[in-house]
Amino acid sequence: MSTISVGQVGKAYKQYPTRWSRLLEWFAPFGRERHSLRWILRDISFVVEPGEAVGIVGVNGAGKSTLLKMITGTTMPTTGSISVTGRVSALLELGMGFHPDFTGRQNVLMAGQLLGMDTGEVMTLMPEIEAFAEIGDYIDQPVRMYSSGMQMRLAFSVATARRPDVLIVDEALSVGDAYFQHKSFDRIRSFREEGTTLLMVSHDRTAIQSICDRAILLDSGRLVKIGKPEEVMDFYNALLAERESYAITQRVLECGTVQTVSGTGEAVVSRIELLDKLGRPVETIDVGTTVTLRVEVVTHAPIPTLVLGYMIKDRLGQPIYGTNTQLKEHIVSNVESGKRVLYRFEFPANLGEGHYSIATSVASSENHLQNNYEWKDRALMFSVVNASHPHFIGCAWLDPFVTVEY
Repeated sequence: MSTISVGQVGKAYKQYPTRWSRLLEWFAPFGRERHSLRWILRDISFVVEPGEAVGIVGVNGAGKSTLLKMITGTTMPTTGSISVTGRVSALLELGMGFHPDFTGRQNVLMAGQLLGMDTGEVMTLMPEIEAFAEIGDYIDQPVRMYSSGMQMRLAFSVATARRPDVLIVDEALSVGDAYFQHKSFDRIRSFREEGTTLLMVSHDRTAIQSICDRAILLDSGRLVKIGKPEEVMDFYNALLAERESYAITQRVLECGTVQTVSGTGEAVVSRIELLDKLGRPVETIDVGTTVTLRVEVVTHAPIPTLVLGYMIKDRLGQPIYGTNTQLKEHIVSNVESGKRVLYRFEFPANLGEGHYSIATSVASSENHLQNNYEWKDRALMFSVVNASHPHFIGCAWLDPFVTVEY
């Protein structure tokens, strides 16, 4: 059974005030300590079950890569314990272990042996590795001639040449082009279907939410939140906009999902409705129906510039469409405290069948990271059904006019 168990793990590095302090401590190991500890990670605990996919997110410096290095055994934890069962394949630093003066083929042989394969097995897999990497004749050129994307292609191809029990992937996949990213994620998905346990670090919300069962949020070396990917990513986005006076709250809605709200509260959405052509509130609409999103904002402080934005998301929390009043050139200025501002957005709901949510943002510009008065996920939930159009697949209704010529 391929599991990853992390218990009360911490990682600290020694810091010396001078190089002489380090030297004195070496020569007098039983004397007083001359260093201080800088903690990178503290009290990290979680378990990844067999066949589960878990994503790790957090700002740069949160300790994500350090955690992966400890799990793969390339560095040791200062405190706590880590247990990994099953055959592990890790893709951490780009091209890690590749020798720049050796050819790609020679590096494949060495990397394969480091992964526990013998020479015969690597040679048997070589044609498949070459075909997946798609670097052509460069396979017989020194790696120093490779671009970062080519190194990533070859490294990923070797690491996934045979299905591992546990696959650990750092941010390396972000270097590749869009074509290879899709190709790589397709292979990861196929591994998942066959039972591979996955642990990955990524800043890509789409990747985390489409592949992972759970997500872990690290901040300043501590585990802040663990839960469903959309819930964690919503909290992460709110955390990015946090300032001293900002507040982040989460509550469970009647439907069982978690709503994240952040901001100063100086201006908030007091009411939101989706209306049909007759002005009646609706929760279910037909594909292509023209609807109006009605949003009422209340100010609790003087607001120099008021910008309202909204984003339609699918059931997985992936953005479908978003805009705001600054982009639409309808900015409201110098709003006094206690005022109500009413917005109406009319649009055709050219969406596929499914369940959707609307997130709202009240800020002073199109970027909610600056003066975030309120960001509210799942401010409104609605469903789309196909009652009057031919069957189609997807999240958007892009009905074509078809002509055929012989």
